[in-house]
Amino acid sequence: MQVLVVSTVSDEAKFWSGLKRAHAKLPKGAQWKVAVASKCGGKAVNIIGHESVDAVREFFEAHAGAHATTEYFEADAANAVGLPR
Repeated sequence: MQVLVVSTVSDEAKFWSGLKRAHAKLPKGAQWKVAVASKCGGKAVNIIGHESVDAVREFFEAHAGAHATTEYFEADAANAVGLPR
């Protein structure tokens, strides 16, 4: 499944440095598809392929949770346009 990770970032530098460390420690079977920030840096969208929303939430929060408020959703892959596989 693809998990949409939508964050409102409170500390841009710490958030992205945490995600860079997280990327190097991806759980087995996880694939980081997209990581993008708004130009102002206050919002971020990540797409992570993994077995469950809860597993992505646990992993993501451990690395960047203190620096953003984040929501997690299963992507509607059947109706997506351009979703990386």
